[in-house]
Amino acid sequence: MPPQKKVSDSIVTMTELVLPNHTNQLGNLLGGQLMQWIDICAALCASKHNQRVCVTASVDRIDFHHPIKLGDVVTLVASVNRVFNTSMEIGVKAYAETFTEGKKVHTNTAYLTFVGVDEFGKSVKAIEAVPETEDEKRRYEEALQRRESRLKDRFKN
Repeated sequence: MPPQKKVSDSIVTMTELVLPNHTNQLGNLLGGQLMQWIDICAALCASKHNQRVCVTASVDRIDFHHPIKLGDVVTLVASVNRVFNTSMEIGVKAYAETFTEGKKVHTNTAYLTFVGVDEFGKSVKAIEAVPETEDEKRRYEEALQRRESRLKDRFKN
């Protein structure tokens, strides 16, 4: 039987404080800064799951639902949605929280694909992810649909 890990065993949570150097002229978090944090959180999740260095293969989409303000605390939660052969889809949700107001809002969702590599930079078979909860099973099924769409788009040209 190939190696397996529960989805819950690979979840990574990161917390960042939005400082002035992270913001634009409106006092909102720069999209590129958030994208960097998302990529790091997803990479840590993929590496934790695969127990090796994992590299970004693609960023499927990042949806911006609400602006994140200077002084907000950003929490990013990454989990493995599904493992294919050498690749895996990682989902990341971002939340902004204002401690002084006690408000927490889901601000962003992102899907990224990672590949585990060996010491020579060659891709290797990924450890299978086992979804257990209803939410994990739903994300597992949706990841296949996104992958099929990505592959279809890739071979259009």
